Amino acid sequence: QVHLVESGGGSVQSGGSLRLSCAASGYNYNSSCMGWFRQAPDKEREGVADIDGVGRTRDRWSMKGRFTISRDNAKNTLYLQMNNLKPDDTAMYYCAAKRQRVCPISIRDFDYWGQGTQVTVSS
Repeated sequence: QVHLVESGGGSVQSGGSLRLSCAASGYNYNSSCMGWFRQAPDKEREGVADIDGVGRTRDRWSMKGRFTISRDNAKNTLYLQMNNLKPDDTAMYYCAAKRQRVCPISIRDFDYWGQGTQVTVSS
């Protein structure tokens, strides 16, 4: 059974930093695409960044330069380092996995999802 468990969320002031983690189990993590997504209240879920099975990363939307995705295959863990956080970054953050090396374009094509971790940024 596949499990994705996010952690590291919390409340910070504008300009602060957080590091999210996603512990994966139950499938071949090392060769799979992984991604971070977020959903704010009354908004659609959007992509933050993803990393494919060989470590190539892709930043989505407007988070380029502030957020960095990485993975530790020895620990089966995905990370998201978030710097210079803004109130607009307030959302539930989810990690997701695709059981293939290449990351899909559409977030609907990811196979597994975690329960999410809340990030709240105050001004």
